[in-house]
Amino acid sequence: QVQLVESGGGLVQAGGSLRLSCAASGSIFSINAMGWYRQAPGKQRELVATFTGGDSPNYRDSVKGRFTITRVAKTVHLQMNSLKPEDTAVYYCYFQVRTGWGVRPNDYWGQGTQVTISS
Repeated sequence: QVQLVESGGGLVQAGGSLRLSCAASGSIFSINAMGWYRQAPGKQRELVATFTGGDSPNYRDSVKGRFTITRVAKTVHLQMNSLKPEDTAVYYCYFQVRTGWGVRPNDYWGQGTQVTISS
């Protein structure tokens, strides 16, 4: 099995910064994708930033220039600057992992961490 442990998050004022981290452990043969999604109250979960193969990450338009996703081995980070009230949501890390050779990849999610931006 694969476990994801998130850290970071919290409450900051608009214009502030936060850093999220997510470490994966367990039976990891290879990682197809990793990244961050978020879900605000009453809304669907949405992509924030991901690595999906290759070195260039993908960002949703509303966070471009403010958020930076980085990865080191089995850990993914999200540096969030110039935060806005509309960034308030529960943030989930995501890994797509193969647990062995020829094994179909599965999706794994972190437990979620609350990010609240006050105006």
